[in-house]
Amino acid sequence: MKLLRCSALFSIAVASIIPLVANATDEQDLFSLSFEDLLDVQVDIASKTSETLSSVPSTMSVFSRKQIQALGVDNAYEVMNFVPGMQSTRGDWVGAVPKDYARGVYLDSGNVLVMINGERVNESSFGKASVYMPYIPIEVIEKIEFIRGPGSALYGSNAFLGVMNIVTSKERNALQLVVGSNGRYGATGQFNTSFSDDTSLFASISYDQKDGESYPQGVKDPLEALYLEAGVDYKKLKLRARYNETSLDEFLNLAGYSTQNQHTSDNTFVGIKYNWVNNDKLKLDSSYSYTKHNISSAGLIAAFDDIPDFLLGPAWQTTDSKFETELSYQFENQWQLAAGIEYAEAKQVEAGVRTSYYDDESMLVIINPAYYQQGIVTVMDFPEFASLKYTFETYSAYGQLKIPYSDALTLFVGARYDDVKDIDSKLSPRLAAVYVINPEHTVKLQYGESFRTPVTNELFSNDDVTVGNPSLRSESVKTTELVWHYQTSELQANAVLFYNELNDFINIEPTQSTDALFTFANSFNTQNSGIELDGTWQSSKEFSVTGTYTQYFEDPINASFKRFASLVSSYNLSDSWQVSLNLLWRDKVEVSSVTGAHFKQSAYSLVGGSLKWQLNANSQLMLKAENLFGKKYNVFDPRMDNGAVAGTSEDLSLHYQFNF
Repeated sequence: MKLLRCSALFSIAVASIIPLVANATDEQDLFSLSFEDLLDVQVDIASKTSETLSSVPSTMSVFSRKQIQALGVDNAYEVMNFVPGMQSTRGDWVGAVPKDYARGVYLDSGNVLVMINGERVNESSFGKASVYMPYIPIEVIEKIEFIRGPGSALYGSNAFLGVMNIVTSKERNALQLVVGSNGRYGATGQFNTSFSDDTSLFASISYDQKDGESYPQGVKDPLEALYLEAGVDYKKLKLRARYNETSLDEFLNLAGYSTQNQHTSDNTFVGIKYNWVNNDKLKLDSSYSYTKHNISSAGLIAAFDDIPDFLLGPAWQTTDSKFETELSYQFENQWQLAAGIEYAEAKQVEAGVRTSYYDDESMLVIINPAYYQQGIVTVMDFPEFASLKYTFETYSAYGQLKIPYSDALTLFVGARYDDVKDIDSKLSPRLAAVYVINPEHTVKLQYGESFRTPVTNELFSNDDVTVGNPSLRSESVKTTELVWHYQTSELQANAVLFYNELNDFINIEPTQSTDALFTFANSFNTQNSGIELDGTWQSSKEFSVTGTYTQYFEDPINASFKRFASLVSSYNLSDSWQVSLNLLWRDKVEVSSVTGAHFKQSAYSLVGGSLKWQLNANSQLMLKAENLFGKKYNVFDPRMDNGAVAGTSEDLSLHYQFNF
């Protein structure tokens, strides 16, 4: 690790003073997306119509593969930290699982919808995608699109305060190898071939392993992750399959540090899509997808001096099935319609428990030496979890009109209706006006409503940590945004003012019950607002810099950062070398936790980056660094005794890529 750290410091320092030896030609420019391409990048998740960043009727951030590589990150969730209004940190429930912050809201319930190639990853037991899929390697990613703000008008529940859509590579033939600090190694292979004009095949496989960093609590944070994806395109038919498995043992689980903590999760996805019609006016598709999610976890609940520790966790399985038909149609007057209907079934199939204490006769968890299991056992038919085996049925329909009112003004009008059987029904409208003042200035006025349906853990959980509340209602938010977009041949900038009305928010609260520590409640209605700034300046083909800044006008809901920023600079030293440096800045946090402990974290900055060397036309080496100087810091989590979860320290790695 010391060798890698010294190498990173030395390489970046030397690279920063190397004189420019040659200007890269268009054919040799292997690193940078041209600024014209950046301005014209196509995004369609925000409107179901093809738009650019200036014309899209949502607040968007988009990262290409080259931009992601320059950040030096390894997990897709870490890219959130370079998005205005969004953050990703560790939490207290499996501490290496990312927790999402969006627009001043830090609640552990899935307020950001995560999708892979337009297919949702969030599921119905915990709500947030990262519990079941905590690691998505950036090596398999081609692009990440972020909607900052409501997305339920197109995507339903969980598209509440934001959407992250990960687009994976399907036309790449490459092999990538990695070694790094803390015992890390891994490999990724991507393959693509065409058998004919009608038939093509792609496949990706990625494996990552690391021993993890040592922490004062006597634990490490190891990782083992496998990602598999394959697809076949035959004429109008597309078949897709995906599998991932992640193990995050030992570090932090259920608010306790222990070498006995265990966590493994996996997801299996299969999907089929058929294009019925595709011409200049009409496109009509139908699709079916099935996803199975598994989690097997156990974490420290209580440590004792005279008897073995008490550990507890879920052994759960959920499934998601979805049928969808969607169309897009362009009228003679250039109006465009995007519409669809959808049926989804989300089911919790298994609701077992993993525990170190269990009585076979009463079928209860009893903390007594007589019922110690000599380790952690799995009980699949656990009576107290029986109510978790619940099925959500959702019928949905959505539609949106894009109306080019004039050369300067375009209107978007749309809505989605979701009927969640036996829970509630939600109508999510959306309105936007995009006005082009001149080629440099565009203003947008946007309004949208979103919701999040409570999940089975919130409704029916029953363990020593939380007890559910079957009376919960869906959360809802009404968002108004005023956006200014500016672009020239060298500069792109955005300023966003947003205002949220938040209703029926589900929050975790202490309970008076002796059987559990916390419960869930629709505990408050409130408002919040803020400003998000971002800009990219490309002074030449060799140098670019991107900055973001977020300022909330009210204190965040549950303590998190009220102000934060990022800065990313990339410099092409020659046609073979590129150096990128980034800075993440977070404002101070000071709060009293529910246990009465006082948490204080001063403002801090994290430095990272990458150094890339193009060996030849087909191969490159890259040195990546996160938290390069090993900054020690904590993030706040309300369920920790002292409110503190340790942040990640330095992570250095060397990557080799060969294209074939």
